[in-house]
Order: sequence, then structure tokens, then C-alpha cells
Amino acid sequence: MEQDYSNLNITPDIFNPTDVYEVKILLAYFLFQMDRPVTPNQLTEIATGDGIVNYFLYAEAVSEMLENETLSLSEQEGTSYYVLTEKGREGAQSFKKLVSKSVRDRIYAAGLRFFAKLKAEHDVKFEITPVKKGYSVHCTCDDNGLVLMDLTLYAPDKEQAEYIKSKIMMNPTDFYCRVMDYVIENEEYVPSVSEDF
Repeated sequence: MEQDYSNLNITPDIFNPTDVYEVKILLAYFLFQMDRPVTPNQLTEIATGDGIVNYFLYAEAVSEMLENETLSLSEQEGTSYYVLTEKGREGAQSFKKLVSKSVRDRIYAAGLRFFAKLKAEHDVKFEITPVKKGYSVHCTCDDNGLVLMDLTLYAPDKEQAEYIKSKIMMNPTDFYCRVMDYVIENEEYVPSVSEDF
């Protein structure tokens, strides 16, 4: 006899961490994998922004990690950062399997997206200015002080200008690569000879 599963409620966060211990392991794993200092605001946004971790569990976990010295707060150039201690690094490796791989992958992906967006915002600059019958979208892509691309596009209205900006910002590297591919593959236009002439 077949069972009816149609009324079974499975929510997307069924596999999310449900206790502070799991959240501590997850945060330690994330910081170990990223291997970079992360500000308190950045970590909060990454962990709670996509609903991966409940904010109150997150706050309690960070507080306990600071207290038991698996996490420390250090300062670099006037900015505070969370840094995983040696004790925290050992715990991240030893206990990571206590949190499901899907949740570990989600927080790591959220972190990669967050830092890629930060880099893009730093490396890609936009200026939208009114021109005759529309707007000019001026985009500059930098890489360590070297201007890779300086491009101006026309948009008929402000809404479309903002749309162009948002589309480029989704993946500025891919946009730059596509422009370069087009330039490299572009060929002289040669009209086809019609037999009618």
C-alpha cells in the first residue's frame, strides 16, 4: 500500500542548525574555509542574511566562541575583525561533520558571493548622468590601480540606466570577458554579393 506524502510539510530551513553548538561548529568551519579576517557586520550578514542561521542562535554562538577563545576579535587599521584561534581551527576540522554538508556549503557559498560582491563594488565604478534625451552610464573597471575598461553606454531613461548598472554588477568579470571576446573575435564586415547584381 502506497503512502500519501502530499500533505507533508518540508520547509527549506529544515536542515538549518537548531542549537548553539551546531552554529559554533558552522561558524568555525566557515572562518576556517575562508581563511581571512571577517568583520562582525560581515559575518552577521553572511550567516543570517540568507536565513542560514537564526540571528539569536548566531549572537549566542559568537558570544560563547569569544568566551571560550575559539574566536578572537582583533584590530587592523582601525577596523575590528573576527579571527579563528588555533583552538577554533582544530575544532573546525574535527567537528565539521556534525553539521550537514548542505548547510556548510550554503554558508561557504554565501561568503564567496558576499566577498565577490564587495570586490566588484570596489573595482567597478559607475556614474549615471543625464544627457540629451536620456542618460549616460559610465562604467570603469579597475584592478589594483590599472584601468581595464572605461566604457560609456546610452540609456533612454533613468530606470534603464539603473538596469544596465545592475546587470553589469551581477557579474562584472563575465561582462568584461564578453566585451574582450567580442573585440578579439570581431571581423571586418564584408557584404555578401547577391546574384541579383
